[in-house]
Parts: sequence; C-alpha cells; structure tokens
Amino acid sequence: MKEQLVELISKISSGCMGAEEIEQIASDAAQAYADPQAFLQANPDINYDDSFPIPLGEWVVVGSLPDIVLFQADSYDQLFEQIVASFGKDVAFVLKPKDLRKVEPLKALNRIQVQMSSLYPEKGGYVLVDFSEPLDDELQIALVYTCDLERVMALCVEIGIYAAPAYESLRAELSE
Repeated sequence: MKEQLVELISKISSGCMGAEEIEQIASDAAQAYADPQAFLQANPDINYDDSFPIPLGEWVVVGSLPDIVLFQADSYDQLFEQIVASFGKDVAFVLKPKDLRKVEPLKALNRIQVQMSSLYPEKGGYVLVDFSEPLDDELQIALVYTCDLERVMALCVEIGIYAAPAYESLRAELSE
C-alpha cells in the first residue's frame, strides 16, 4: 500500500512536495491503515477517534497534505482564492475570486475548471478533484493533471479514498 500512497501523493501534489515529504506521509499513512491502534499509541498527539467518517490512514494523508496541494473552503470564491495563491504571482489568471461570489455552485465550479484546464497545456491542464470526505469545510479539492486523472482515480479506488472529478460530480448530484 505504501507504494500506491507514494504514487498517489506524488500525482496530486503536482511537483509541490519533495520526495522525502511524500515518502514520510505515505509511510505514516500505510502504518495507520495497517494497524490503527498501534499507530495511535505510537503517536499520542494525533487527534483522531472512531467518530471520524474516514479511516485513520486516509485521515493521515488528508491532514498531512499542505494547503497548496489540498484546498479546503466553504465557498467557490474562497477555494479559487487559495488555488490562485498556490500558484504565486508568476501565473496570471483571467478569472478572479470575486467573479465567483454571487454565482451558483455549478457555474462557479465550471468557470474554475475552465480556467484550470488552460494551465499547463503540455499536461492537458488540471482537473479539480473532490478528494476524500470534507471534515470541516464544504469543499475539499486536489488539482490533478488531466494526463494523470485516470491513474489517480484508479489509485484512489485501490487505496479506498473517495475521489471524483468535481464538476462532473456536482453536475450529476444536481441532476438527480
């Protein structure tokens, strides 16, 4: 499982994290998946209990990802603001967070997706992916290169972490 976790974290971090950091998170998460009680005993500072809706290993992954890899927000303008900040000043965005404030969720998500699809054309742009179960925020999104999407989805299924392309997922949810 550790190898799968290393590959998954590497792909969703899109080069934002070093190999050592990825290896450490994957190692900790693999231990937490394998023996949650032993992991909790060895790490008494971990604030996790059985009431959490996700397994301890997944909680370790989600809690260890930096805010430039896993974006958590309660609204799409906040989400996009975090995404823009993660790219730094060198990347120009046509869309602005304030443009999303009074827009219905599906339209806001579509606008963000269109903007992200235009970045890094050599990788096919980015896809916004709902990643794991949000615990404290409404939205929990990772950016995945379009060329890596199929592999990321397969890894998430193998590991047991919920993931879905955000726009398609919301569109399907609203059409039910």
